[in-house]
Amino acid sequence: MNNDLLIVDDEKGIRKMLEITLADRGFSVHSAENGKQALQVFRKVRPSIVLTDIKMPDMDGIELLRRIKKEDKDVEVIMFTGQGDMGLAIQSLKNDATDFVTKPIDDEVLGIAIRRARERISMRRQIREYTENLEKLVDEKTRQLLEAERMAAIGETIAGLSHTIKNIAGGLRGGIFVLGQGIEQDDKQSLMDGWEMIQGNVDKIRRLSMDLLSYGKYAELHYRMEDPNLPAREVADLLQEQCRGAGITLQVKLSSRLERFYFDPEAIHRCLLNLVTNSVDACSAEGDDRKEKFITMESLPADGWGVEYRVQDTGIGMGEETLKRIFQSFFSTKGTMGSGIGLMMSKKIVDRHGGQIEVSSQTAVGTTFIIRLPRKTELDEEAAAEGRQTGSRRISKG
Repeated sequence: MNNDLLIVDDEKGIRKMLEITLADRGFSVHSAENGKQALQVFRKVRPSIVLTDIKMPDMDGIELLRRIKKEDKDVEVIMFTGQGDMGLAIQSLKNDATDFVTKPIDDEVLGIAIRRARERISMRRQIREYTENLEKLVDEKTRQLLEAERMAAIGETIAGLSHTIKNIAGGLRGGIFVLGQGIEQDDKQSLMDGWEMIQGNVDKIRRLSMDLLSYGKYAELHYRMEDPNLPAREVADLLQEQCRGAGITLQVKLSSRLERFYFDPEAIHRCLLNLVTNSVDACSAEGDDRKEKFITMESLPADGWGVEYRVQDTGIGMGEETLKRIFQSFFSTKGTMGSGIGLMMSKKIVDRHGGQIEVSSQTAVGTTFIIRLPRKTELDEEAAAEGRQTGSRRISKG
């Protein structure tokens, strides 16, 4: 709090008397004879307290009060009023004056008004410091919480990955044991069984590695203006033969009413590929002897969204407990053959787009996944930065 104080009054005698009185109290006193001059001094000195007469020529005290508060709302302004100016005094309080003192000015009353003004300044400063300290405390606690959550997420990921690797290692040991038995007993069937077990687990290691690489790859989105039918069309072309070979009818229904918008087509391709591949596995599951097996992939217009993708199958379906855990890290619906990363990665991609992913399923009936993406017609700062980085990477590869 500075000791600068500004006195504004068109009466020279009153200014002089107040200058002497307040200087004796330790204030650095400045004065002005009218509102215009007062604003000039105020802007130069920036006093913490202003004492001004209400009735002055050209610019009255209330107008001066308004202008000062407009420039610095924290300045305390005390008004001088005549005995018959009570209405003006009340009006000044409505304009956020600190107090008013009636003329002739009593030193004790003036001292009380100035003390109140300084108390208000001190209280405001304390509140500001408390708020700033509180904000710093909140920021620090937030950082600590985020760090704790990050470490917990890392621990959960490591635990899930360790469990998955342990299962693979167990499968490999089992395959090696069966293979060893076949060698010892010269049993061709055991040799074949053991070899298939080893092949299956080696393939699982390959899929786990690819899923982990993909999960890291799509940590950033590479936005571009694109037709939302493109990733669905590419997935259909990629898996049509596989579905046909497995006796599954893959139906593709792409809307012609969809407009281009900004999204990451490669990341969404990965999501749809994962969903359709899961549907193929669900329709090819052991024990499902139904003759007609269908997978339908659709792209649809949706109110408030750029596109809605639907992947629906007539596979073995899932129960309620499985549905609750389906997007959890390293949880797989494929038993020992799944890594548990695919759906986790798909949800991450959709979330990063600001979209939604939903699933409904019924055992022995089938499963439906729905992905909705927002229609971005322009990129926000973060997305634009990712797009520029993508462009740079593509240029460097070119």
